[in-house]
Amino acid sequence: MATVTETAKKYKVIGTRPIRHDGVDKVTGKALYGADIRLQGMLHGKILRSPYAHARIKSIDTSKAEAHPDVRAVATALDLAEVADTLAEVGEDVFTSMKYIRDNVLASDKALYRGHAIAAVAAASPHAAEEALSLIEVEYEPLPAVTDVESAMAPGAPVLHEHITTSGLDDGPETGTNVAAHDQHRLGDIDKGFEEADLVVEREFRTKTVHQGYIEPQTATAWWTPDGNVTIWCSSQGHFGIRDSASQILGLPVSRVRVVPMEIGGGFGGKLQAYLQPVAAVLSRKSGQPVSMTMSRAEVLEATGPAPGGLVRMKIGVTSEGRITAAQGYLAFEAGAYPGSSLGGATACMLSPYNIENLLLDGYDVVDNKPKSSAYRAPGAPIGAFAVESVIDEICEKLGMDPIEFRLLNGASEGVRRADGVAHGRIGMIETAEAVRAHPHYSAPLDGPNRGRGVAFGFWRNNTGPSSVVASVTPDGTVMLVEGSVDIGGSRTAVAQQLAEVLGIPVEDVKPQVADTDTIGVTSNTGGSGVAFKTGMAAFEAALDIKAQFIERAAMLWETAPENVEYEDGALLHRSDSELRMTFKELAAQLSDTGGPIAGRASINPRGVGGSYAANIVDVEVDPETGKVTVLRFTAFQDAGTAIHPSYVEGQIQGGAVQGIGWALSEEYFMSDDGRMLNSSFLDYRMPTSLDTPMIDTEIIEVPNPGHPFGVRGVGEASLVPPLAAIANAVYDAAGVRMRGLPMSPGALRKAMEEKGGE
Repeated sequence: MATVTETAKKYKVIGTRPIRHDGVDKVTGKALYGADIRLQGMLHGKILRSPYAHARIKSIDTSKAEAHPDVRAVATALDLAEVADTLAEVGEDVFTSMKYIRDNVLASDKALYRGHAIAAVAAASPHAAEEALSLIEVEYEPLPAVTDVESAMAPGAPVLHEHITTSGLDDGPETGTNVAAHDQHRLGDIDKGFEEADLVVEREFRTKTVHQGYIEPQTATAWWTPDGNVTIWCSSQGHFGIRDSASQILGLPVSRVRVVPMEIGGGFGGKLQAYLQPVAAVLSRKSGQPVSMTMSRAEVLEATGPAPGGLVRMKIGVTSEGRITAAQGYLAFEAGAYPGSSLGGATACMLSPYNIENLLLDGYDVVDNKPKSSAYRAPGAPIGAFAVESVIDEICEKLGMDPIEFRLLNGASEGVRRADGVAHGRIGMIETAEAVRAHPHYSAPLDGPNRGRGVAFGFWRNNTGPSSVVASVTPDGTVMLVEGSVDIGGSRTAVAQQLAEVLGIPVEDVKPQVADTDTIGVTSNTGGSGVAFKTGMAAFEAALDIKAQFIERAAMLWETAPENVEYEDGALLHRSDSELRMTFKELAAQLSDTGGPIAGRASINPRGVGGSYAANIVDVEVDPETGKVTVLRFTAFQDAGTAIHPSYVEGQIQGGAVQGIGWALSEEYFMSDDGRMLNSSFLDYRMPTSLDTPMIDTEIIEVPNPGHPFGVRGVGEASLVPPLAAIANAVYDAAGVRMRGLPMSPGALRKAMEEKGGE
């Protein structure tokens, strides 16, 4: 196990903490976000949204809105192109149909959740656009709504999509079901595994719908010019994904859609899907003017993709010595209005910290009358881990076994198969568990009554994908680095560090920028914790390209063969003549005299991605009178492979921990019986503030990933996987009640304590 200090010694740039390249613009307010675009003649767009959670749309009359003197265009689903019912990725392993994406942008035959977009207007001012919405007349046929998986799966439940059949291993009903898919993972012999167990624990868990909670709302500006091309400025986690979706929804070739990425005020998986972009484009086409649209906070909460609520039943068998013999899980996740929940992330990751030979996981993707669910930081994995890690904590108690010794006994290692059949490569589960056991927090005394400590582990598989980089050398020795990955958490600098490390130059001499879809090669989404891996590897390859060209130029100047020149630590050396030496900057100044400019380039889709393990130690205090949980101390551990920029790794770990605290203790969608969200503001949707969280201590473990030249593993998502269970286990230690439903709000915990006291 390496340490960050050892990494810093091994490399010159990697492992250091340079100031981020976009830092000045961010702190001075110069950085431009999606809503900052101002174009000549720009109109303002607004969307009319359904007041019903489930209703058939019988007619839409826009004539009065079109007659408004300040209205320039009105749009409905009839203005969108017909699209094929083809599979489409909406980010981080969450898939749905392109037709469903289109119908989510503007509803066609049905409104499937309160807030579903029905029509849109573009007007000279936001106020006029808002006024015009009230002039659109929509005739609805209200239908009964279902807003959780159990009611959606119940016999006789209202059906959202009459044509849906259950895809998967078993034949589902021909029509008339809300269960869109059944996924199953099986290893070994589950019956034999439970027969070998001395102890079996089976429990049921429920989680609520929660939102990513990014600060910046969805926004888009579009300009459809007379030549038939459309440019879209927006904040997203993947402008190529937005381009591809928009082109299909608009019926245009991708070459006619240009998406310009703006700075992004948070996403966490929630800004992968197209919402406003195609609507703004249609309004621009119809008006002949650029159109800008920005959601309100209520629209964000009611009409963009949250993480799903879910129902999980978990059964685990162990021997009296603590060896896991079998694990079985049932999962039902809300997909929201259209199929495609984060079920796959849960089933692939929830058991992956452990070596389990016999397992069976059945997952069900269930539509209900809520916004179409979207990715949220390790999508699905936190819900699955909540169930698994809670059951394991109970098993350890029943066996009288230390929770970390249990993990070390059962920990996954290289070659062990995950539930989805993938064999682990080099992974850091054991090293992470050893780091937890050795940490002072694990053995520190808990002072005072009503206090408890919990631990939990988690895994995220991380992703890769296509990535493109162009690095141009200027005459003064600066490298202009153009990449296709949207920067959310400082990835510009992390990618620049990898390029600088190969070239042996200061990272300050690299100037990174994110290019639009017309300027750089296709690059997949900033999601799945893949950017430092895939775009970092593209930068590595581009730097090697520059090195090779520099060697050829030096050989030309020295009138020798390239094999007689070596590139070392930012300088070129003649292997047999020590007098011949040039620095990177010195040779850069001579490029125009030796053949012209040099640019390194790489367009890759790399393999070799490595999963990340995370763990938490959490101390809490429970107020026995109110049920309020106070988090006293939180130590978060994560295997980063190699920490390119340790400060950014620490920031990602801390961010995931804080979001986990909110998910565990306070956040949920409060839904009325008729499908209305009753807390659609940050005043009522209770995200944690600085007053609700302690300082998050971080421990970076480094087990280098052999699939990357610098050993990189993704770090953005694993940090959110263990907190839900770690906090629940700490609450049990403090209050003596097992909370199997989230959030563990004061009311819910107080009720559980009262019920326990009355037993």
